Amino acid sequence: MRDELFSLIYKYNLRPNRDLGQNFLIVPDIIERNVERAELSEKDTVLEIGPGLGVLTKELAKRAGKVYAIEKDRRIIEILRNEYAWPNVELIEGDAVRVEWPSFDKMVSNLPYQISSPVTFKLLRHDFERAVLIYQLEFAERMVAEPGDKNYSRLSLMVQAKANVEVVERIGRGAFWPRPKVDSAVVVIKPKPRDERIELNKDLVKALFQHRRSTVVAALKKSHHMLGLTKTEFKNIKDVISSVPYAEKRVFQLSPEEVKEIEAYLKANSVLP
Repeated sequence: MRDELFSLIYKYNLRPNRDLGQNFLIVPDIIERNVERAELSEKDTVLEIGPGLGVLTKELAKRAGKVYAIEKDRRIIEILRNEYAWPNVELIEGDAVRVEWPSFDKMVSNLPYQISSPVTFKLLRHDFERAVLIYQLEFAERMVAEPGDKNYSRLSLMVQAKANVEVVERIGRGAFWPRPKVDSAVVVIKPKPRDERIELNKDLVKALFQHRRSTVVAALKKSHHMLGLTKTEFKNIKDVISSVPYAEKRVFQLSPEEVKEIEAYLKANSVLP
């Protein structure tokens, strides 16, 4: 696999585009483990973002009924079309953050790190069974951090409100070419049952986590403008804000359920629509 990858690189004189986060995974064992973690069958439709030179795509195509691969770099698209004739793979040229995603059951990807956040939030808006994704290690640690942890953030809250997440493998820098500046990790994401998913007001979450070390009441006072409140409106509801649930709790200690309680209180008192 490694030899195959580098033969294509030399053949096409390909220089990885750092701006697009192109770090190609070159360790076959990691690819095989991720394909196994996806639990693929011929009934599955898989979405891959950033297929690179097709080493993962090829393995996905062997197991799944259909694979959609979204790639922004036209050079990569041309190489994949020249080198492979997968009958069950459809290449989509475009920015994965912007293009409409086809329907899929599972996602398996070595994600470009700079789009990790928007891709993850976009993923959670879709119906899917399982995702096996490679992230920057720091990002992965924030995804799985629990309330009160130093890494607990808006990302942790929003992901865990809708899904169960687990870091299943840490990957060193030498597993990629060119070597990234940071380590990576494999994360498995499984959506929670529909009746357990928590839909949170994004403006409220942003307002709170803008000041994650502050108390809830202090964070809301500092970020009232992020809730669409003018200074005058805020003055009129100061007492309401002061009586919010978990007022003296630090924002980074809040669970999704507790943020939902705060949201319900603010809606009941006409602070939020």
